[in-house]
Formats: sequence, structure tokens, C-alpha cells
Amino acid sequence: MSISVNAPSNMPTSIDSASSLKVAVMAKNQQKVEGQMALQLIEAATPPAQPIGNTGHNINTKA
Repeated sequence: MSISVNAPSNMPTSIDSASSLKVAVMAKNQQKVEGQMALQLIEAATPPAQPIGNTGHNINTKA
């Protein structure tokens, strides 16, 4: 299998099967790492759990 790419003249324009497979595996691994990082950021941004008990639920607004 050969993949042709549009590249500048100083770059190779075809990739053999072994190289393309290696690049695909590396790209997949990179996507997994980036996905894990995104999930960690989302989990870190979630609001903390609700307070336990009655403390903090009532706010005195009388002056």
C-alpha cells in the first residue's frame, strides 16, 4: 500500500505500509493521551459536592 501526499518538493511524496502503520498508531496514541487530558480538565472543573448538614444553606439577609 502506498499513500501519496501533497508536500513541498524537498519532502517525500509517498509512504510505505510499515511507516504509515507506525504513524497511524502514534497518532492514535496521541489522541488517547489528549482525550485523557481533556477528561481530567473537565473533572477538575466540576463544582464541589454540596455541603453536608445545614451550615451554609441559609443566608441572613436582614440588616
